[in-house]
Amino acid sequence: MAVPVVPDRIMQLGLGFWGSKAFLSAVELGIFTELAKGPQSFDRLSRKFNLHPRGARDFLDFLVAMGMLNRNGGQYSNTPETDLFLDRNKPSYIGGILEMANARLYGFWNNLTEALHTGSQQNESKGGAGSPFDAMYADPNRLRQFLASMTGLSMGSGIAIAGKFPWTQYKSFVDVGSAQGGVPVQIALAHPHLQGGGYDLPMVQPIFEDYVRSFSLSSRVKFQPGDFMKDPLPKADVITMGHILHDWDLDQKKMLIRKAYEALPAGGSFIVFDAVIDDDRSHNAFGLLMSLNMLIETPGGFDYTGADCQGWLKEAGFRETRVEHLAGPDSMVVGVK
Repeated sequence: MAVPVVPDRIMQLGLGFWGSKAFLSAVELGIFTELAKGPQSFDRLSRKFNLHPRGARDFLDFLVAMGMLNRNGGQYSNTPETDLFLDRNKPSYIGGILEMANARLYGFWNNLTEALHTGSQQNESKGGAGSPFDAMYADPNRLRQFLASMTGLSMGSGIAIAGKFPWTQYKSFVDVGSAQGGVPVQIALAHPHLQGGGYDLPMVQPIFEDYVRSFSLSSRVKFQPGDFMKDPLPKADVITMGHILHDWDLDQKKMLIRKAYEALPAGGSFIVFDAVIDDDRSHNAFGLLMSLNMLIETPGGFDYTGADCQGWLKEAGFRETRVEHLAGPDSMVVGVK
């Protein structure tokens, strides 16, 4: 018998923003942080978050249906995942990227069709020629939210890099575009012999140092101020660059790779990680969507395949390159000088 053709996938994709926004609202409200204290009843949660009776039960039960909450005997509770990753009081919190998605990206993506027609960014810098980061870095609250979002975006990859890369062969590393410091913290926690650093714009320093201090790593993980678009990169045995390369156009990508090559010693390694698109460009849907997000967010940024990046690394002079999957949609491209 022929398999019936049904519109289920079409409808789920087309209306996927319903579920996304309901979940993002739960993160915004702090539902998961509250439930990290212990199971709570519907009435108590409704009062705590001032939820109107018309939508409260549907809202909470949707989170149950999607596997984001458990419900047992009328008591709602976190799942192991949401308890670990969505409690703001835990160092494993990754909700910063979700908070930014809710506060910024959700609205900007409403202009995707315009971006597809014009090729122009649709964020705070829409209509201007300035850097997409100018507006975010000029506002201390927005900057802190953005840096925390980068920790959330990179947490899984940082843990994987700490476990998969042969760190015993090296003594020092620096994370370029380190933001809050999520990646260098994970590497330093896993490898006590390493001396590490984070390299970013000067206004990032107090936020970075606060985060590193919370892990008692201030003696081994230091901040180095600078502008990677203008200045040479700090020297280290290993340079990491995560969710940075995709922000820039091709010439700028190649310039950053050359800077990394120049800063490394012979035998040193450069680790680039992003939501690297599969070479066939047909499987890593998140990587393709991230590239569309670069269309929304930047004047010329785009994501890339592993083969693309290996080609750029070899062009810069790296003698060995490889691609390794990290976590979720992210992979790293490693170049050895």
